Amino acid sequence: MSVFRHVLRKEATQLRRDKGMLRAMLMAPIMQVVAFGFAANTDVKHIPLVLVDQDQTSQSRALVDRMVASGYFDVVGAEPTSETVEPWLVSRKADLALVIDDRFGQDLVGGREAKVQLIVDGTDSNSAIVGMGYATRIVGEAGAAAVTERLARAGHGGAAFRGDAATHLSSSRISLVPRVWYNPDLKSRWFYVPAIMAMTILLMTMILPSMAVVREKEIGTLEQLSVTPVRPWQLVVAKLTPFFFVSILDLFAVTALSVFLFKVPLTGSLAALVLLSIPFILTALGLGLLTSTLVRTQQQAMLTSTFLFMVPMIYLSGLVFPIENMPHPIQLATYAVPLRYYAIIVRGVFLKGAGFATLWPQALVLVCFAVVTVSAAALRFRKSLD
Repeated sequence: MSVFRHVLRKEATQLRRDKGMLRAMLMAPIMQVVAFGFAANTDVKHIPLVLVDQDQTSQSRALVDRMVASGYFDVVGAEPTSETVEPWLVSRKADLALVIDDRFGQDLVGGREAKVQLIVDGTDSNSAIVGMGYATRIVGEAGAAAVTERLARAGHGGAAFRGDAATHLSSSRISLVPRVWYNPDLKSRWFYVPAIMAMTILLMTMILPSMAVVREKEIGTLEQLSVTPVRPWQLVVAKLTPFFFVSILDLFAVTALSVFLFKVPLTGSLAALVLLSIPFILTALGLGLLTSTLVRTQQQAMLTSTFLFMVPMIYLSGLVFPIENMPHPIQLATYAVPLRYYAIIVRGVFLKGAGFATLWPQALVLVCFAVVTVSAAALRFRKSLD
């Protein structure tokens, strides 16, 4: 243990004197969470819409007013026919075109089917689907309001309408009352900011330690250690310990940004988040150290960490793309991705208030990953450049 303490003091002193490395480990996570947290937002509002109102009645104007008042659509122009809206969509001046039939008002008042067409630019499929959903809901609400108005008029003086037809119409209506848990306003930022947190922790704990070890290879420090009585496991633990504590500081920093800057609720326990994050941090540190044993230069360490580990883990973790939508062989491959389990932990603690009782299976898998990666790194680690 005396030898280990000396090596640990050496590693801590070396990291403290490396101002560039410390700035990267402490400031880079904050900058990344701030930048990506504001950028990662798929909420769709103020969709530019070109209007083709061939009816020009109070009913058609009421429909347009309802869409604008929702805040989801902005009317940016008008055209006389649907054949002339294509330049708006091609130039991206508008994403949708609302075409109101010339008999819309007459059919609506008469209780017949009123026709409205929505032309959507499908280049951005996500925005197209969301915009279509908003428009469909608003048009449906307008139709329900028209039915209610006809029933009210019938109740005051339309005896014929008050008979069986009115009874059938009122009894056939179904009231759906949705209730959304964990993210009541369906804010996409609540979904993406925890993902950015996880990716930032992964970046800091994998790339920078691997580069730091390879840097010692380049300057010859590891070669000097080969003549000392330091054992490989002592070097491994001593090198990982300072980075581990810096990673815990990063975790506190990005958690504070998520809660206070982006207003993502931490409904669970902070202690649970930290303790459940420890096996993931150790796994990432083990992967970083393992990478350093496979390469000889810092550039190789960065490329190997990024393209061999980080990019596949981000794509296959479920942080960005739903695992359920992937082909079955790829879904099976995701079980070998540590970030998949940490994604469940972060979102579970933040949004669902989950704790150890719920998340222990994911934590157990990450403990196994940590043991395997750190052990593999220790076995491959040598005190010399060979």
